[in-house]
Amino acid sequence: MRLLNRSAGRLSRHRRGPLAGLMLLVCGLLLTGGLYAALAPAQADTDQSQEELIKEGRELFLVGCAFCHGQNGEGVLTQSGTQYGPALTDVGAAAVDFQVGTGRMPMAQPGVQAPRKEVVYSEEESDALEAFVGSLGTGPAVPDEELYSTDDLSESEYKELVTRGSQIFLANCTACHNFEGSGGAMPRGGYAPKIRGVDPKYVYEAMLTGPQSMDTFSDGNIPPEDKKAVIAYLETLDDSPSYGGFTLGGLGPVSEGITAWLVGIGALVGFAVWIAAHTTRSSEKKDEAEA
Repeated sequence: MRLLNRSAGRLSRHRRGPLAGLMLLVCGLLLTGGLYAALAPAQADTDQSQEELIKEGRELFLVGCAFCHGQNGEGVLTQSGTQYGPALTDVGAAAVDFQVGTGRMPMAQPGVQAPRKEVVYSEEESDALEAFVGSLGTGPAVPDEELYSTDDLSESEYKELVTRGSQIFLANCTACHNFEGSGGAMPRGGYAPKIRGVDPKYVYEAMLTGPQSMDTFSDGNIPPEDKKAVIAYLETLDDSPSYGGFTLGGLGPVSEGITAWLVGIGALVGFAVWIAAHTTRSSEKKDEAEA
């Protein structure tokens, strides 16, 4: 027992000695270094794969995009000073995913607005372009599915979301896309495309990045939950019946008025002329018979 007490006393004196703190620091550094050595390779692999993706995206960019947007995404000006291709330094990966994923880019030729067409790049190539353009600035990233998907909502939550989305759409979108999302003409040769039946991700990215003539609705203007509400409202338009009969493209009173004048009133005028001509022939035959 006395021997144990003596040993404990020696250990206690060593712990209080000047080398105890140094040994504790060395042990801590060794433990931290071991943990870093175990975890660092995975992070290094991730960084290396991202660098390879950016490098691949730059090669694709130089071939298919640099002619209009510049070799480093700085944009290209014409000799007259107009913008040939806009700068991409801060548009972010979300803008690339929208433009490339809907086939709007690359454009066949410069114009006021890029129409939607068949997709040129594969999904892997699109990811590489997104990585490269995303590395040029601080633009928005491609949104996660949970931000725009409505699949996990209950029926009551979905109805509430649709109601709020219809109000937001009415206040911010109907001026260009009309009340049922069928699109319409815009000044200077532009147009608001039809947004019914569009993938929810692209609707979200369009609001987030403001492509072509569209205004940019950042998360500060329209929060993510309100963007999802607009998407929920648009989803219901495809299932809504046309109570007025023919939709006439859903373009509103202009197309309906033209149709009413050309078809409706035109038919009435033609019918009136036919009646007048028929009455005249009947009167002539009656006069001949009496004579």
